[in-house]
Amino acid sequence: MSNAYFITGTGTDVGKTLVASGLLAVAKKQGLSTVGMKPVAAGCEDTGDGLRNNDALQLLAQSSLAVSYEQVNPVALEPGIAPHIAAQEAGRRLSADRLAGFYRGLMMQRPDFAVVEGAGGWRVLLNERETFADLAKCLQLPVVLVVGMELGCINHALLTAEAIQRDGLKLAGWVANQISADMDRYQANLETLQRWIPCPMIAEIPFLSKAKAEEVVEFIKLDSLLG
Repeated sequence: MSNAYFITGTGTDVGKTLVASGLLAVAKKQGLSTVGMKPVAAGCEDTGDGLRNNDALQLLAQSSLAVSYEQVNPVALEPGIAPHIAAQEAGRRLSADRLAGFYRGLMMQRPDFAVVEGAGGWRVLLNERETFADLAKCLQLPVVLVVGMELGCINHALLTAEAIQRDGLKLAGWVANQISADMDRYQANLETLQRWIPCPMIAEIPFLSKAKAEEVVEFIKLDSLLG
């Protein structure tokens, strides 16, 4: 049975893809077969071969199993806006159940380690009645929370951690990702989060400009997650 995790964040642009691809890179380095998935990607470019999203391509690059782009990112939407709005404009309807079906199809590859990356934060909408949290609940995966270390992150992190647990899912680990080079009182904020978030901190990633998965491998404690 594979170790699979749902990756969420305190908001948009907090480093979910960096963490998701970094986790895959660490697992690959340990000899595990890997696959990453971004079920819905809004903000895609038309490449001639179809719509492609940079986040999904990063997950594909760290997937050791032979999977197609479409398996990694089954729903690709062009405008970089809220996914449910982008889907409406494209005449498509997102649903947790259908996205869960894509996931089950991908898991037939039987990876040793897998990640599913959400979009934005925990309560980003899929449709008029479902959010990405409903997808995570359908999949029943333990959750990794990526905290973008910036002013206001304590409130965002604690609200998200509380919501994940109230939704009945296991908060398996969290990551402190320093998205600003000069956050005021960084260490004090970090120590506060360590006291208050009820799961292990599996990585502390320093500020890295345009970081790639390979650059964060040394900061991720995969054993803390799997253990």
